[in-house]
Amino acid sequence: MKTNTNTQLLVYTDVQNLRVTYAFKHICTTILGLEIAFTSVIEEFIAFQGMKLSYGKKRLGKQLFIQQGGLLWEHGISPIDVFVFPWEETKCFYKSSEESDLPFDIFSASFYLLSRYEEYTPHVKDSVGRFPVEESLAYKHKFLRQPVIDIWANKFKKLLQQKYPSKKFPESQFENINILTIHEAYKYKKKGIVRNVGAGFRDIVKLQFYQVLERLQVISFIKDDPYDIYKEFVRFSKKEKIAWNYMFQLSDYSIYNKNISYHKISYRTLIKSLGDYGVLGLLPGYEALGNLAVLKKEKQRWEHIVNRPLQRLLIVNYGLNLPNYYNNCEKLELAQDYSMFYPEHIGFRAGTSFPFFFYDISMESISPLRIFPMLFSSMSFENLTFFEVKKTLMNIKEEMKKNGGNFGLVFANKDFEQAENRQKYLSLIHALNQ
Repeated sequence: MKTNTNTQLLVYTDVQNLRVTYAFKHICTTILGLEIAFTSVIEEFIAFQGMKLSYGKKRLGKQLFIQQGGLLWEHGISPIDVFVFPWEETKCFYKSSEESDLPFDIFSASFYLLSRYEEYTPHVKDSVGRFPVEESLAYKHKFLRQPVIDIWANKFKKLLQQKYPSKKFPESQFENINILTIHEAYKYKKKGIVRNVGAGFRDIVKLQFYQVLERLQVISFIKDDPYDIYKEFVRFSKKEKIAWNYMFQLSDYSIYNKNISYHKISYRTLIKSLGDYGVLGLLPGYEALGNLAVLKKEKQRWEHIVNRPLQRLLIVNYGLNLPNYYNNCEKLELAQDYSMFYPEHIGFRAGTSFPFFFYDISMESISPLRIFPMLFSSMSFENLTFFEVKKTLMNIKEEMKKNGGNFGLVFANKDFEQAENRQKYLSLIHALNQ
């Protein structure tokens, strides 16, 4: 076997399957930047002169050893009683015996979180069809706000460095990912006389007289539309040198989508103009989440407007519907999804801040779709004060810089409609992007 012993980790394991490959590659390659190879031939493993690790039930000589916990050698979904225990400043599970060089099977635990194993097991969905954060292992055991897989990986790296002090490891990069979602481009304008009159009557019935006045001021060109924050937002971002992904919804009008029509020239112009200052993506509508034909239609609309292949998608308000939604993305050859987070809660839904490929447990297959986990969405303000959000995110950021990864933030244009919130949120964005 020809290998570069300076950059490669050789793993001895009795079982080589997709689960093993998937978990090891995320830890060793995506996070630590190592090449990885597997062997089931003991003689080849012993003769190898570089970094090496045995992964199985028993240790091989004096080589590094991680005792496998069983999950990577299984198929399908089985009821699992997961025991979580503290380890230094974090938590872990799939406990190993004292013979193992780590107190737990880092690879089985990582696979459990990355594959979203718990979301395939029976659970009660919330009112909009989402997997409830309260059902997650991370929430129950209070490690949701830690990218535990990234922390584990860097502890594993230190173990390798102690055993192989002459080996050089690439430094993990820390990067901000900022997303602005536009479900409704405008609150009042561009929506036509019929919609504005009907909505105005509803406001009167509900005694929302401020909105009646505001609507009249906007459609009379006395006041700017509250959601039309784009010029100011672009100026701010250019001045602060903050890069953005802009995600637009192009669904048909329904009870779930109150946006203006994608046919409108003004809407298309807005999309193209923001494309000059950032990267564009799609917000699939509610009907597109479980329907391949609808998702394909919205993809085609986006590509017709932008004149390039669609690469990025994001779901904020609705459930992911695993594995169907991701499988539909794969069928349409979509490359990147940014929906892996809990909208109302700060944290790491899949236990990592690094992008990873979707693993479909029901089919035991690895998808080419890359999932970029996000940390925060502005919907978290429903549960936390502004001060709590800022303090939490700043603390997480300082910890993440030690291990690298993506610091993902999701805001919406409507977050900035009130002047007092606008400056507050822009100051938060500035602080988090320094």
